Amino acid sequence: MAGRVNKSPLCAREGKIYIDGALVADSCKFQLYVTPKVWEGKTLSEKGTNRRWIGYDITGTLEQWKTTNLWKKKVLDYIKTGKTPEFKIQGICEDKNSDYYDKNKGDSVTAIGCVITGKIALMDLDTDGDVVKDSIEFGAKDLA
Repeated sequence: MAGRVNKSPLCAREGKIYIDGALVADSCKFQLYVTPKVWEGKTLSEKGTNRRWIGYDITGTLEQWKTTNLWKKKVLDYIKTGKTPEFKIQGICEDKNSDYYDKNKGDSVTAIGCVITGKIALMDLDTDGDVVKDSIEFGAKDLA
């Protein structure tokens, strides 16, 4: 077989999430995406379409077991002040037993200017339920 075999793939369980510098000890899933804004156009005599990135959109989801009322506080602060709550979310991947870590020594990305873009559950009660998990969708201005 040609090429290198990944004998120790990166484990998605090995990492940490921080919101505004505070560890989210109850985090269970973090996803961060960049979607390019693409211009498309044609030129005379060319049959293909030309494409160019002209911007981007940063979006993500953070899921955590509900152990604090952080999101409720953000809602109540907004209702009181009218100021859109913004925060910084940092994700750190540190699977020291992976081939990825051997080559890159971990990975980190920080989403800056995060604003919640989806529904915020203020209460979640269910006779068929188990434990409560918050899932927050957000958009960000920038990455670091």
